[in-house]
Amino acid sequence: MKELLKEINKAFDNKIRLAIMSSLMSNESLTFNQLKRLLGATDGNLSSNATVLEEKEYIVIQKKFVRKKSNTSYTATEKGKNAYKVHVEALMKIIQNNY
Repeated sequence: MKELLKEINKAFDNKIRLAIMSSLMSNESLTFNQLKRLLGATDGNLSSNATVLEEKEYIVIQKKFVRKKSNTSYTATEKGKNAYKVHVEALMKIIQNNY
């Protein structure tokens, strides 16, 4: 059990960060507005939690302008995908008492 607990990633302790990664695992890329709508998050909450994931290099945030409007998109990195998979697998083992 101790070893499994080491695989629980603190970056995913927050429900918004976990939801961001979960959403990006099943979508190649999502825009700010798509994620905001999916998660029901406020602008500030989504932005600050996405920044935490970006600092850990789990996601890439791309900002560009489309018709003079800012457009922000998010993509999971390989490092982020791997960290998420390890986290979820550890949770599953704990839930199933498979340790």
